[in-house]
Amino acid sequence: MDFEQCHKYLLQRPAAFKDYPFGPDVAVYKVHKKMFATLGHNKDIANMNLKCDPEEAMALRDIFEAVIPGYHMNKAHWNTVILDGSIPRGEIERMIDNSYALVVKSLKKAERMALEIKYGPETLYP
Repeated sequence: MDFEQCHKYLLQRPAAFKDYPFGPDVAVYKVHKKMFATLGHNKDIANMNLKCDPEEAMALRDIFEAVIPGYHMNKAHWNTVILDGSIPRGEIERMIDNSYALVVKSLKKAERMALEIKYGPETLYP
């Protein structure tokens, strides 16, 4: 996936929106004001930060050279995914979906339940 494909996929998540709290160079994708992804460029190569279960984060770093500890993030809970074409699209989509689901699960109960009623749990937690 490239920058534009990731951008479109991130915004397809239910109630997702884009913000620029860190300036114009890094897009931050949120659900109910909680970040689930960042997307930007580093030396003309797109990359994104995604939230991840700590054990899975380590496993993904072992499997893919293009997955590294989260840049400017809590390294136990975030990975940086370098979009250099080496990771299959389906795997990147799965990582995005997992990041989104982790954040939705951490929302306040009322916010989470509203999303579950509107979109269905199967859409929020693939």
